[in-house]
Order: sequence, then C-alpha cells, then structure tokens
Amino acid sequence: MTEQEKQQKKLEKQRKKEEKRERKRREEAELDMETTIADMNVEGIRGYDPHRSKNKSKNRGERVSKKEYWAMVGGAYRAILPLLGCILLVALLMFLIGYVWLY
Repeated sequence: MTEQEKQQKKLEKQRKKEEKRERKRREEAELDMETTIADMNVEGIRGYDPHRSKNKSKNRGERVSKKEYWAMVGGAYRAILPLLGCILLVALLMFLIGYVWLY
C-alpha cells in the first residue's frame, strides 16, 4: 500500500467521522426543536387548536444519557444542601437554647 492510498483511507475515515458527528448534531438539534416545556395550547387563548394537544405523546423523544442523569441528580443535591444545612443549624441552635435554658 502506497503512502497516497494510506492518506486517502485516513481522509475517508475522518470524513466518515465528521459526517457521523454532523448527523448526530442535527438529530440533537431536531430533538431540541420538538421539546415542549409547557403546552401553550390552552382553551381561551387566541390560536387554540383542540386537536393539536390531544394527539401528541408527552414523553416523545426525550433521551438522557447516564452521565447527564447523574449530573442532574448531583445538581439537585447541591441545590438542596444549603437549605438542609440551614434546617440542621436551626435545629441545633434550638436544642442548645433549650439545653441552656432548662439546666
């Protein structure tokens, strides 16, 4: 195999990887465009279509990797830790005040 053939194979491999990456990026972009955060098709609002919201399934197209899932779980715990710390601190202070007052 000549150097030119090796380089052509290498370039073809890189091109395939780039195409795969681009396809994945487009799929993720399409998925993002279809994500509904809140259904704004509410009765009483101008443009209400009663058939539009009934036909869609709620969990269509949601794909979350394990890494993203655990990142969300970790974020939830980090968000609740200050509140939990405050609750424990107040409970400790109440216990100490009660201990000092009663003895």
